[in-house]
Amino acid sequence: MASYPLSKEMTAFVEKTVSFNSTDSSLAGLRLAYSEMCRAFTPARPAGLYVVDFVLSGVAVRSYQPPVSGTSCIVYLHGGGWVVGDLDSHDFICAELASTLGVLVIAVDYRRAPEHPFPAAFDDCLKVWRALRTGPFQLVPERMLVAGDSAGGNLAAALCLALRDASEPLPCAQALIYPGLGGDHRLPSRSECADAPLLSNSDVDCYHALYLRGTRHPSAYAMPLLATDFRGLPPAWIAVAQFDPLRDDGVRYAEQLNAAGGAATLYVGEGLVHGCLRARGQMVEVDELYQALFGYLAAKL
Repeated sequence: MASYPLSKEMTAFVEKTVSFNSTDSSLAGLRLAYSEMCRAFTPARPAGLYVVDFVLSGVAVRSYQPPVSGTSCIVYLHGGGWVVGDLDSHDFICAELASTLGVLVIAVDYRRAPEHPFPAAFDDCLKVWRALRTGPFQLVPERMLVAGDSAGGNLAAALCLALRDASEPLPCAQALIYPGLGGDHRLPSRSECADAPLLSNSDVDCYHALYLRGTRHPSAYAMPLLATDFRGLPPAWIAVAQFDPLRDDGVRYAEQLNAAGGAATLYVGEGLVHGCLRARGQMVEVDELYQALFGYLAAKL
């Protein structure tokens, strides 16, 4: 980590995260180690939240209902390279979003690769989004927002592309946190952050291979930066971490949206690494990212 000038607090966060790495490199071992790491960083939920797990259109979801909420809703798509992560791994941010913003949050437990490669996760997210607009929920897209981190940011952007292409009503905004969007290997962050803490180029390549298994020519729904038209997409808030090989995926996506006449706000997290959302309350830089995110979401909802 000598080549990455991390703060003392960030170094401690990285070391604690890495301490959960397992010698068991099987898929089950990786998932177990990731879940244990996530548990260690998950605080108690804010008081008063009504949290329930159920199945919506064949997909497992978890809803977070604050004591007082309007008709606004955030659909949250978790990260984990499409391979690890679940409803529990990102409970911390979903609970805080619901409590702080006073909105309904729906977290999606999409199917994971490699057992279920693309388009399984994408299809699940689209199914849940459409189900929320019909049936008992009857939510209106103008009060709905899609958010996600890492692979979840990929799925959120892909969802927006698919809804636009199908001429369906769009979310009022998309919030992407250090998203992996299929950026070119020649992007500067790929070489500058090739062996960055918590996510390296080889990790990115591995996750892509597992997610895209059997997909010879990925579509924009698999890797949104492959889109040829970025017009007509929802406003976006995109956060990137300075020391992250995926940094320039988010930068490029913001550039493409703005060039196409959209409204993209880019937040560059100085001194941050991929996966740092879990360092909430441990360093000023991460708390500032949360404040910027919550400010944007509150304005949109």
